[in-house]
Amino acid sequence: MALYDRIGRGYAAFRRPDPRIAAAVEAALGNAASVVNIGAGTGSYEPATSPHPGGRSVLAVEPSGVMIGQRPAGAAPCVQGSAEALPLETASVDAAMAILSVHHWADLARGLREMARVARRRIVLLTWVPPPDSPPFWLTHEYFPEILAHDRTIFPGAAALTAMLERAAGVGGSASRVVRMTPVLIPHDCSDGFLCAYWRRPECYLESDRRRVISSFARFDAEPGLARLRADLASGRWAERNRSLLELDAVDVGYRIVRCEMGGGGDGAGGEGRGSSG
Repeated sequence: MALYDRIGRGYAAFRRPDPRIAAAVEAALGNAASVVNIGAGTGSYEPATSPHPGGRSVLAVEPSGVMIGQRPAGAAPCVQGSAEALPLETASVDAAMAILSVHHWADLARGLREMARVARRRIVLLTWVPPPDSPPFWLTHEYFPEILAHDRTIFPGAAALTAMLERAAGVGGSASRVVRMTPVLIPHDCSDGFLCAYWRRPECYLESDRRRVISSFARFDAEPGLARLRADLASGRWAERNRSLLELDAVDVGYRIVRCEMGGGGDGAGGEGRGSSG
């Protein structure tokens, strides 16, 4: 993945997994004993492996050598590969997961079909859904409409993503809720610096090192929007317009945990993430 070979350096410093989001991902995985993490990057939100009998085994798949090089000691084994051609046998793992990565795939439908091919029990995604399935976000609506316009082209809405997963899994929607989509509330002090993480810390967007590891900022000249944000922070206009946000501890800005059961059933182990563009 050429993009992350370019922007991925220093990624681990600012994209540290947030424990509250990690708990939602873990709940969605349920009791899956074997997991493949697709677009695994540096290993954020990757479940821990266990060497003990009956423990969980994890394999990571990541296309960028730069990202693989930043995986910490003790992380799950990682192979270089793409979502569209997973280097795994059919029905070889309990669960296939992808965390804030599906919007980078060259062919989303094919990648989802590959997840369905290798997973016996479920698919788990952490992704973002565009408006009207998510509330407006001040950063993209007021300062960087270029980001929102582009994201609408790469992130499917809730209904479209649900239909794609049902087709990939070869099942149809029913009372058993084959696909469950749950908001993930983003805390005001989120430790993972993805696009919307700094919703109550607008000054963070002015730091080039933080922007450098947010893929959305790699696609256009952000300086005009940054200049407007800088001016509004200095004048107090941003605080005046967004006063209500300063009283909140967590908000829904469109991130969703998505869990697709391959047979339409569940394991009863906390199937829905609890809550809320990479």
